[in-house]
Amino acid sequence: MAIETARGTIDVSKSNSINLLHSKAVGLAGVLFLAVTGAAPMSAMLGNVPFAAGYGIGKYTPAAFLMATIVLTIFSVGYAAMASRVSSVGGFYSFISQGLGREVGMSAGIGSLACYSLFEASLTGLFAFFGNLWISQHFGINVPWIVLALAMIVVIAAFAYRDVKVSARLLGIALILEVIMLVIFSLGVLFAHGPTNFSGDSLNVFKVFTPVAEQKVGDVAIPAGEAAVGIFMAFWSWVGFEMAPNYAEESRDPKRIIPQSLLISVIGLGLFYTFVSWCAVAAYPTEADMVAKAFSDGVNFFLTPVQNYVGGWGYQLMSLLILTSSFACGMAFHNTASRYLYSLAREGVLPQVIAETHDHHKSPHKASALQSVLAAIWVLLYGLAYGFDDPSGQAWLGVYTLFAVLGTGLLLVLQAVVSLAIYMWFKKNGGGSLLTTVIAPLISLVVQLLLVYTLVANLATLGGTNGFARSIPYVGLAILVVGLIWGFVLKSANPKAYENIGHMVNEG
Repeated sequence: MAIETARGTIDVSKSNSINLLHSKAVGLAGVLFLAVTGAAPMSAMLGNVPFAAGYGIGKYTPAAFLMATIVLTIFSVGYAAMASRVSSVGGFYSFISQGLGREVGMSAGIGSLACYSLFEASLTGLFAFFGNLWISQHFGINVPWIVLALAMIVVIAAFAYRDVKVSARLLGIALILEVIMLVIFSLGVLFAHGPTNFSGDSLNVFKVFTPVAEQKVGDVAIPAGEAAVGIFMAFWSWVGFEMAPNYAEESRDPKRIIPQSLLISVIGLGLFYTFVSWCAVAAYPTEADMVAKAFSDGVNFFLTPVQNYVGGWGYQLMSLLILTSSFACGMAFHNTASRYLYSLAREGVLPQVIAETHDHHKSPHKASALQSVLAAIWVLLYGLAYGFDDPSGQAWLGVYTLFAVLGTGLLLVLQAVVSLAIYMWFKKNGGGSLLTTVIAPLISLVVQLLLVYTLVANLATLGGTNGFARSIPYVGLAILVVGLIWGFVLKSANPKAYENIGHMVNEG
């Protein structure tokens, strides 16, 4: 039997009856690769910067990334403090369970699972869109986007079946390559001989609420932008960094490595995103030219200047690396969704068979297989509802954008709740400083709730107006309510499983 610890948690490292993950498999670098690749720098820049610039805040897009860096660093201070005390594969789910109670934790567990399951499905849309475009340009063949999306899910499943070390190495290679390419792009613009438009004003965080003005540039009619859209797109770009605690039980020294990886990733990504986005909006002769390109041809917002300032080889390499980036990002989300499934099953909330690990690889292979099925179902359901014949409208604007908006909305709610949970946990258990356990979590709580409001208030711009887009807030709310109800049901129907909710940690 597992051993009950002094703080009401169950130490799984002392149990012989639980299938454990591969202990001490990865170090700090491995956790960084696993988490930061989920943030997908290449996908974040090529996918989000044009939208923020063309529909949101124009030249102040870099300032939005700088502001997001500050806010998310504040969130990470409290999050890292909690991670230094609680090591669990359950991440948000475990933290919220221990800070706010098992029922709320159960809602968070289902919500977290839905988030990352949706994110994997979302990234198949990005991969399928750019994959279709690349194959068409090079071979003149129109491969249906659904074929590429499902192929990505199958290949991810094959890699995730193996040891977490394999994932860490693959994601590390992908991350390094995309960072190098974005640095080359940025330096190409920074030292360009052609007309660029660098301005220190673009980094002024006090101007992030300045929207794009209604204007006409050549034949492109640009409507007035929404400042909230630009800000939201910046925050969206960080999705993934918060996954680090889910690898606590597979890291060599979780109480040290996980907090370090959180702070390194959020600050490192922030400075990098700010620099790259600054170079991107400065890559055009005038702000009007830049906004027109972002609004009317966002797919080539980065590709055109990389062709002009780096060369044809840079264009070809960036076109290829957006594929590896979206694949790696999807794989990172797959790994996290699998670990949520594994955690919920290990605690008796889901069938125990899902918590079985591979005899040799010690991977959550059954949870991984189930997540692959879930991702395929998400994608197929959208295709059956809206069609399989339009890579742009269905894969890019549909699967990628709408699933990401739904998942990000859920994640922002969870980050707000986990901020409150961190405050409550330290209030009850003690430890930490006033900054890390009170001030940072409460500031984060308020900001995350404001971001949720931003998403809902600007849903038509962010997600479109089709039936699925309009239903996003209700789908997200339904997922959280189902989890909450499930927690109360377990409390009366299965007390043993209820007691386990979010309280199985690794002290070994």
